[in-house]
Amino acid sequence: MGSPLRFDGRVVLVTGAGAGLGRAYALAFAERGALVVVNDLGGDFKGVGKGSLAADKVVEEIRRRGGKAVASYDSVEEGEKVVKTALDAFGRIGDVSLILRDRSFARISDEDWDIIHRVHLRGSFQVTRAAWDHMKKQKYGRIIMTSSASGIYGNFGQANYSAAKLGLLGLANSLAIEGRKSNIHCNTIAPNAGSRMTQTVMPEDLVEALKPEYVAPLVLWLCHESCEENGGLFEVGAGWIGKLRWERTLGAIVRQKNHPMTPEAVKANWKKICDFENASKPQSIQESTGSIIEVLSKIDSEGVSANHTSHATSTATSGFAGAIGQKLPPFSYAYTELEAIMYALGVGASIKDPKDLKFVYEGSSDFSCLPTFGVIIGQKSLMGGGLAEIPGLSINFAKVLHGEQYLELYKPLPRAGKLKCEAVVADVLDKGSGVVIIMDVYSYSEKELICHNQFSLFLVGSGGFGGKRTSDKVKVAVAIPNRPPDAVLTDTTSLNQAALYRLSGDWNPLHIDPNFASLAGFDKPILHGLCTFGFSARRILQQFADNDVSRFKAIKARFAKPVYPGQTLQTEMWKEGNRIHFQTKVQETGDIVISNAYVDLAPTSDTSAKTPSEGGKLQSTLVFEEIGRRLKDVGPEVVKKVNAVFEWHITKGGNIGAKWTIDLKSGSGKVYQGPAKGAADTTIILSDEDFMEVVLGKLDPQKAFFSGRLKARGNIMLSQKLQMILKDYAKL
Repeated sequence: MGSPLRFDGRVVLVTGAGAGLGRAYALAFAERGALVVVNDLGGDFKGVGKGSLAADKVVEEIRRRGGKAVASYDSVEEGEKVVKTALDAFGRIGDVSLILRDRSFARISDEDWDIIHRVHLRGSFQVTRAAWDHMKKQKYGRIIMTSSASGIYGNFGQANYSAAKLGLLGLANSLAIEGRKSNIHCNTIAPNAGSRMTQTVMPEDLVEALKPEYVAPLVLWLCHESCEENGGLFEVGAGWIGKLRWERTLGAIVRQKNHPMTPEAVKANWKKICDFENASKPQSIQESTGSIIEVLSKIDSEGVSANHTSHATSTATSGFAGAIGQKLPPFSYAYTELEAIMYALGVGASIKDPKDLKFVYEGSSDFSCLPTFGVIIGQKSLMGGGLAEIPGLSINFAKVLHGEQYLELYKPLPRAGKLKCEAVVADVLDKGSGVVIIMDVYSYSEKELICHNQFSLFLVGSGGFGGKRTSDKVKVAVAIPNRPPDAVLTDTTSLNQAALYRLSGDWNPLHIDPNFASLAGFDKPILHGLCTFGFSARRILQQFADNDVSRFKAIKARFAKPVYPGQTLQTEMWKEGNRIHFQTKVQETGDIVISNAYVDLAPTSDTSAKTPSEGGKLQSTLVFEEIGRRLKDVGPEVVKKVNAVFEWHITKGGNIGAKWTIDLKSGSGKVYQGPAKGAADTTIILSDEDFMEVVLGKLDPQKAFFSGRLKARGNIMLSQKLQMILKDYAKL
């Protein structure tokens, strides 16, 4: 039998401990050294009334036997008060065995529904929640929920009671999963024992056979620190204990190749559906759902048609063909500097590298969106579930893989803006083992095309329908050169990398939820493929374009294998003219995770045409020119009063449209287009429109600064003297 189980120093909270099972638990724990909180609201077997007598009697009995106990008279609906009693009496509740048991109500009416659920289900929740954080801090806890046979099997006339009791089992199962890492175990018992209710309806000899003392030993064992049982369900009574588990038939697949699923097929397979002879016994939601996904895989690999409940049939070939050219509803994507910065941080930009400051600080004079932020703009068409609405596409999103990605920029992304997007199914390809859906997304600023995304989505197991295998609409991946790379750069991803990147809009739980990742066949959550894509593109822009976003034209990549947060990315690059070929590996394993990829850069000579430096198109140009003319008359006086150099960055459509310098430090002052020839004392960034609002007195500069519309760096206090320039002298 081994040494006796002891609970010396453990704090045990027992609810409903004034009689029956609760009393038996309290006495048994105290006898073995536990510090016991005896909680009982009082009342008779119907649950009527309130008083301290029941709890006090048990406390007195424990103390008389040499044990330690205190009474609690609060309702379990006031869980915080119940737990506070333990804290006040014993100074802690970290080492807790929490026993939550039922109080049965006789002759339940419809009006009793809320009462039953408040006491049994909500009361258990309240007390557990009050103790939960203390358990987690101490890395120890044992919880026993008390269900009943009525909850497991149902019982005539006890719909409300049965629902509450089975609800306790669901609560316990979830707590068992959530508490596992903190050494908090939660089990459920369904006892058959005498109570304040059964003593009035059962024969005396049966009450004696079902006495609570025959249940308490199971509770003590499940609450002991050496017991590893977690998430179990036990029936117990009269000295007998049995463990329950769910059982499921092997079932039947009633959807066959090229045939619709019909109620007649369900009827024909009903005997097999209900045959428990070779039943399975799933023990987790992963096992349950995983087997369903296996069935889906079998069905999909046979090319089964969409799930229509009519007798009409249509072949997969015509269904997929009908999807080609289908447009998704247009959508808009609005963003500010915040979203651009969040994305940059998500793909590894850091203030550790001064050159990255332009991507993570909105006050930077040349603040820019990383070019690959364009995929975030386009992906909304996929995240919104629009594909599922396309006629002819029957998509199980659990089987969708992101195969390839292409992004082309026609001009640098605005630092902030609202783009209108149009998405279309460009083509559908039959790859045998699956289907490739080519989705084109075009993003516009007003009527001007800003960028084009092409998403290649692979639907596992949906191929073999006789469709074409290639398309001239696909942006083709290109093999890397057969020589050593010209440059190799590494980035160690953070353990929080996926958690950070998902804030840019890809909320797929595969990248954050361990249970979901396990269901998909991964050891743990994986990093977004487009996050790795962003890391590599950022490195290429840095290595071969000096972070000049105006030189970035296009990128194409194929996703080969997953990356786990915390692994090191190794981007290998080959320069051939203005095309940078690359592949990305996981340094720790050598696995290639992005293959056959390239970035196209614009030649340096071409970027001037793409840079919106045509200041003549800006309203502010006229103002700066006028200020220059006025300074010819009053320049020396202004220089004497101001003695500062101001550099202005005027933006249009989110990009820098012109740079102007007002030099009020030397000679009689001058105004010229371009950056300051020396160091500027103050640099001011604002849009052409806001500049005009400030000049015309419609926008207060301080309010513009604090609202983020005007950004400044350097000696910001000097900017207050600009009012004298813009109003007192220029009189604009």
